[in-house]
Amino acid sequence: MRDILKTLSYGSLHFSVGFGVVYLLTGEVALAAGVALIEPAVNTVVFYFHEKAWARFPARALKGLGFRRLGHRGQGGAQPA
Repeated sequence: MRDILKTLSYGSLHFSVGFGVVYLLTGEVALAAGVALIEPAVNTVVFYFHEKAWARFPARALKGLGFRRLGHRGQGGAQPA
């Protein structure tokens, strides 16, 4: 249940920010609403392909880019070498 509420909360936040930015730039409510509805849908598709691309690079491949193993020193993320 927490994940569903968190997802709905994030979706609302994403919509609000998108709407606010476009409205501030254009002053058009209809345009802001349209962008705020379309952008998350497009972003979801882009994120899917982003994840697929990252899946092609195992964690050891990142080591060659100067990153240590994920979770090194209890940080929970990739650490620069």
